[in-house]
Amino acid sequence: MRFRWLELEILYYAAFSTLKGITTLLSSRIMNEIQNFKSGYVSIIGAPNVGKSTLLNTILGQKLAIVTPKPQTTRNQIRGIHTNDTCQIIFVDTPGLMNPKYRLQSEMVRTAYGALGDADLVLFVIDAAHRDPDIEDTILKRLKRTKQTTILVLNKVDLVDKPTLLPLFEDYSQKFEFAHIIPISARNADGVPVLLEQIEGYLPPGPLYFPADQLSDLPERFFIAETVREKIMLLTKREIPYASAVVVEEFEKRQTNKSEEIIYIRAIIYAERQTQKQIIIGKSGKLIKRIGQLARPDIEKFLDTRVFLELYVTVKADWRRDARQLKELGGFVDM
Repeated sequence: MRFRWLELEILYYAAFSTLKGITTLLSSRIMNEIQNFKSGYVSIIGAPNVGKSTLLNTILGQKLAIVTPKPQTTRNQIRGIHTNDTCQIIFVDTPGLMNPKYRLQSEMVRTAYGALGDADLVLFVIDAAHRDPDIEDTILKRLKRTKQTTILVLNKVDLVDKPTLLPLFEDYSQKFEFAHIIPISARNADGVPVLLEQIEGYLPPGPLYFPADQLSDLPERFFIAETVREKIMLLTKREIPYASAVVVEEFEKRQTNKSEEIIYIRAIIYAERQTQKQIIIGKSGKLIKRIGQLARPDIEKFLDTRVFLELYVTVKADWRRDARQLKELGGFVDM
């Protein structure tokens, strides 16, 4: 009996030692992976219409930021999360920088520059085909003050003759000490893998801030409102795209008559003038109907479910110039 107990004790200690060894090995590997993993915030700045939002969407492989041919499409910071086996990059897309003419534009500029403070790296995006020297110089002055590590991204190089790129490199190299100057075409994804590789090289060691499959930390309502606003910008002209705001008032799951689940969305479109409201509604309601028809498929794709979208239009006079209404309609909560 004594020998039987001795055998059991030997087996127990052998098993314990093996388990301890496996645990130590796994812990070592996990710690090693944590130490090698990188994460950080990367701010994307530039003049209006240089392709910042297109670049973000291309990197994420999904449309997160709305895109239109009109300048000043982006009004708020839009955070997109790119995660792979070795790093997590939280990109912050910002409004195009300009010389503001009213309160909304001032808040957009403040929001854009506000993204520089906590950034581990800055991407300064330039439209290589259509430069804006005045705005670019203003941005460079701010970058010199903040002393942030900055990569110059020459976008839309597919639209320029290749021999003209070398003088651009030389010109910008003399203006600022960029970490890198990388030519890309965000629309075609040319050069984007090289850009991502360089970005990762400048990230500090850090944790996984968000789940690996999460694309943004902003609520669904924000992206729904932005989708509707995108269609307004695409379908209207002159002042209306800039005088319009969208707020999602209702967002709830409902059952159809066939007991199928559908998401009911009620969104309010705000205009500054009664005449603008009438234009958005259109003759016999045709334009507002068209806005909904274009927005609904995009929202369904984003939510991956069927949607019933109801749109209403109302007037809030001069909301772009009023601080309180900018908080409510523009989303500038830290004013």
